[in-house]
Amino acid sequence: MGEKPIWEQIGSSFVQHYYQLFDTDRTQLGAIYIDASCLTWEGQQFQGKAAIVEKLSTLPFLKIAHSITAQDHQPTPDSCIMSMVVGQLKADEDPIMGFHQSFILKNINDAWVCTNDMFRLALHNFG
Repeated sequence: MGEKPIWEQIGSSFVQHYYQLFDTDRTQLGAIYIDASCLTWEGQQFQGKAAIVEKLSTLPFLKIAHSITAQDHQPTPDSCIMSMVVGQLKADEDPIMGFHQSFILKNINDAWVCTNDMFRLALHNFG
């Protein structure tokens, strides 16, 4: 099997960088968003770098650790990269929970930024 396509390399590198920042210092995530970026976090909408960083840096836990189970990346017709991540997270002393997160990455001035970010915990309510 040969080298992975460039979009998989870029997507995988982004995912590794994102969760390393998220798990160590969420305030640093502003570097990956732009003012036109959109975040949907558990159904809540946020637009713009400042609003996104405020939301992510004020989430109600002190420590968090993500474990990535799987990630998939695709090129889009407009030269972006769509990434989907499935994994587990542990926040503070809460039980381990599954999550899904999707990103759209765009190259702007030779830097890959996140223009769209959607996150959901994988909680199921069968009641």
